[in-house]
Amino acid sequence: MEKEILMAKRPDRRILSNIPDPENMRRLVDRRGANYQQSEVDITDVNELFRLQSLSLRYITKMPVKVSQSFMKRKATVTFYSEDISVTGILLYSNTANAFETDEMITLAFKIPGGAMPEGYEANVKLKGKVIRAFTKEIDGETRYYYACEFLQSLNEYMKKKRWGLSIFVASLVLLLATLTVMLMRAESVIYFKFNKSLYLYSLIAAAFLLSRYMFGMFYRNLRINPEYEPAVSIIIPVFNEEKWIQRTILSCMNQYYPVDKLEVIVVDDCSTDSTKLKAEETVELLHQEGERFKTKERLTVYQLPQNGGKREALMAGVHRAKHDLVVFVDSDSFLEPNAIRNLVQPFQDEKMGGVAGRTEVENKFTNALTKLQTVRYYIAFRIMKAAESWFDAVTCLSGPLACYRKELVLQNGEAWLNQKFLGQPATFGDDRSMTNYILKTHRTTYQDNAVCSTIVPSDTQLFLSQQMRWKRSWLRESLRALTFMWTKEPFMFLFFIIGLIVPIAAPVVVVYNLLWVPITQGIFPRTFLIGLLLMAMLMSLAHLYFRRSKLWSFGFIFVLFYEFVLLWQMPVAWVTFWKSTWGTRETPQDILEREKKLQRKARRKEKWKWRNGGEKK
Repeated sequence: MEKEILMAKRPDRRILSNIPDPENMRRLVDRRGANYQQSEVDITDVNELFRLQSLSLRYITKMPVKVSQSFMKRKATVTFYSEDISVTGILLYSNTANAFETDEMITLAFKIPGGAMPEGYEANVKLKGKVIRAFTKEIDGETRYYYACEFLQSLNEYMKKKRWGLSIFVASLVLLLATLTVMLMRAESVIYFKFNKSLYLYSLIAAAFLLSRYMFGMFYRNLRINPEYEPAVSIIIPVFNEEKWIQRTILSCMNQYYPVDKLEVIVVDDCSTDSTKLKAEETVELLHQEGERFKTKERLTVYQLPQNGGKREALMAGVHRAKHDLVVFVDSDSFLEPNAIRNLVQPFQDEKMGGVAGRTEVENKFTNALTKLQTVRYYIAFRIMKAAESWFDAVTCLSGPLACYRKELVLQNGEAWLNQKFLGQPATFGDDRSMTNYILKTHRTTYQDNAVCSTIVPSDTQLFLSQQMRWKRSWLRESLRALTFMWTKEPFMFLFFIIGLIVPIAAPVVVVYNLLWVPITQGIFPRTFLIGLLLMAMLMSLAHLYFRRSKLWSFGFIFVLFYEFVLLWQMPVAWVTFWKSTWGTRETPQDILEREKKLQRKARRKEKWKWRNGGEKK
């Protein structure tokens, strides 16, 4: 298994550094390098608090840094290594002493690698700084010389001038040109419509669907925080064999900008066979040491199911134990930003709002090419596609990594959800789409872009393909269910939904027709189809560049090609196997049963072969 590349933040000396202190013994904003006056900070605006803290977060990294200084009118360049870096400064070290003095001006040149800092900072940097402190430290018997340097220009300002501003300008311009090109090409489809009605009708519908989603997504705005609205929330974490990530997940859920008496966390272990439960209990003890004023003993519990029942059973067990009226479902390998819950609950000021989805980002985005592809895909799926659906308060999937529901609605539909079957088979996956359908049938659902979590995605191709097949099966199953009530929603949303159902299902047929049938039978090169494919890739890539200003934007092109030539062909398989209930990526009871059936079939074939072979010898 390939080692995951994860961003490493310098840990805060306080484990629960973001919880509003009920005794006012400390300030929420207390970080070096964040230029502010405490009296000027509105502590009710948690998004502003999060922004200020982000300015001075330090990220652990080791990268060569070339430092230039003047020695007797002669330039001298010395290579150091960084121990950590922030937006405002960098900590350098060397094993040899250098004549750096406090307040000395220097020039630093270095390359920030992918994964060292948040997405968008990966770049070559050259800027001026000042030595503000020098000290030594003994490490493994050797003296290491440290120099804490402050940037004269913050990395944010540097990146805005050097790259971010240009990224936004280029992305905006090319997005506009790509949109106009798509519209001109569809005008061609109208002209030639009479020659192939089915093909050109599909082409027109697909283009209109895609452009409308991007248009609605681009104009989406997050619902602002009402500082007076603080509903009580229960976070439920279902977990199975997640010993590697469960501690970080629990800590991120507890360490929220949210009142102590209005947030609880319930961890439900689905009979893990590794040390997941032990890790969770260790985390509980660790948090208890933080202080009684945060009431961690009352607000954090770990419960184990009597037997392995699956994710839905674990979630419902948590819901039944929840004290509060809003329940948040969080996957066991998802990590919440400190302001996630505060943003996530805002839409529930509307009494008809039944569920809200947050934005999920990829945590291990720089591990390999596969995770980079998923990074672009995830961002567009949430920031464009879910944002477009939220215009109509009809988000069709409140995704598993971070979603909030009214507890009463979950309980009303809990039994049907647990016992859901499709064509006689238990529906064991697609729990997020399934619960969304139950909620959406009677209530509204929406999306909050500022409610952010990150998750670990598959970095192994086989696991990724298994996950995608499972998602396609659940999408088909739940889309057919949604057809029975989606017509009751806003008319444009219903049209949106129907087209979104038809286009992916018909896509394999359209691709075969354009890339194989037409070239072979008519000898025509599929130029128009390939240009359309390129434009679709440009829309995805440039939208990611516009919002994220990241070098990963180019992987949007690769993802579209990967989808067309690999993932798309899972769809026909899903057509004829979407009643299957195996996960393929974890040991559910259905997976174990399916494996046993395969072993039995293999044993029967082996016995049959032996019998035939023996018969031939006789």
